[in-house]
Amino acid sequence: LIFDEVMTGFRFGLGGAQSFYNIDVDLTTLGKVIGGGMPVGAFGGKREIMEQIAPLGPVYQAGTLSGNPIAMAAGLATLDIISSDGFYPPLFARTEALCAGLREAAHSAGVPFTTNSAGTMFGGFFTAESAIANYAQVMACDTDAFNRFFHLMLDAGVYLAPASYEAGFMSSAHSDADIADTVAIAASAFAAL
Repeated sequence: LIFDEVMTGFRFGLGGAQSFYNIDVDLTTLGKVIGGGMPVGAFGGKREIMEQIAPLGPVYQAGTLSGNPIAMAAGLATLDIISSDGFYPPLFARTEALCAGLREAAHSAGVPFTTNSAGTMFGGFFTAESAIANYAQVMACDTDAFNRFFHLMLDAGVYLAPASYEAGFMSSAHSDADIADTVAIAASAFAAL
């Protein structure tokens, strides 16, 4: 089982989505999350697989951005921060607070809208569905409403993912005040739709 953790990586905790969901994987891919946001990519896995990679095994692997010293230093600095006790619970709480606030603001404005979240990732969907669980449901959402909402938020200084099928990300740089401000701006945007 190969887990692509390029998007999920440390956004679910130090063990990624595989640890969060308690899934035993054979191989994991990671992106710039391991470089503190700097461009880098890596993969790792079970011993019997990794022993196939040169110089131990017959499979050659190389990459332009593999092991860049600046990215590795940034990655180590990031690991120092995110591995501290209590780092993740406030992020998860802020993610849920943002999603709950957005749902309530939309409901108050009479706008059909719901959110999904996992770890520090979230998404908003203009739909009467109470939950979005698959691609077909995402594609059935009102993308025109999302586009109008996106631009209203952007005009007010809130930068969201530019498409309804893309995830947003909570970070440790976001404060409770940022969440409250975002929800207040969203309430105005929902009311203007």
